[in-house]
Amino acid sequence: MTTVENAAGTAATGGLAGKRALVTGGTRGIGAAVVRQLLEAGAEVLTTARSAAGTAPDGASFVQADVRTPSGARALAEAARDVLGGVDLLVHNAGGAQPYKGAAAIPDEEWQDALDLNYLSAVRLDALLVPGMREQGSGAIVHVSSAAVLTPMGPFLHYTAAKAALENYSKGLALELAPAGIRVNTVSPGRTATPGGVATREQWAEVSAGGAPDRTNADDATPLGRDGEPDDIADAVLFLLSGKASWLTASNLIVDGGEFPRG
Repeated sequence: MTTVENAAGTAATGGLAGKRALVTGGTRGIGAAVVRQLLEAGAEVLTTARSAAGTAPDGASFVQADVRTPSGARALAEAARDVLGGVDLLVHNAGGAQPYKGAAAIPDEEWQDALDLNYLSAVRLDALLVPGMREQGSGAIVHVSSAAVLTPMGPFLHYTAAKAALENYSKGLALELAPAGIRVNTVSPGRTATPGGVATREQWAEVSAGGAPDRTNADDATPLGRDGEPDDIADAVLFLLSGKASWLTASNLIVDGGEFPRG
């Protein structure tokens, strides 16, 4: 693990050197970029995924856990206390859902899975780890949502509804925890060049069959004319975790290249 010891390095990384960080869904895409950047900033990092170990960025600790379940959240919280001795920084990145041919076609079990993965996983893990942050009088939490919440559409309505709930919850939690010195913010990515993002857009094209906007071409989808890179999103997450954002809480940082219209 890289350690930043000099004052200039600590300032450059926003005071993240020596911090203990837990990142869910940190073995690929945006999550892996967040883990790498945290390690480069000198943090000690534990990450998790549903699949077996082997793809976590070098230097990070890994535990296999399914955060969709209460038991998985408890096991992860226990691992964080065992491996890190506590948590200063918490990033909820686990998420996703497959599209269907409109809202009425989404099965009940897929609604529940979307809520468990994209919303309740964060609620459960926060409840387990926030008490430790309260005791130490500090902490920073970032929930990764989606810019698609701004224009929800039938094929992904279970996903965007869960992420909308996450954003509402994040703001309420931020206001509750602010007096304890704990900041809670949200990052909402737009289309990003990750394996999961590419697969989702391909599925979108299959189920839409001309009935929804074409989101397969970055030149058309984003005013900036390109897909985001995982590090574009990780930059925003690291900023919100760092001391450079010490007066930011209950915020939602939309990082989408201008793709989605703002209200």
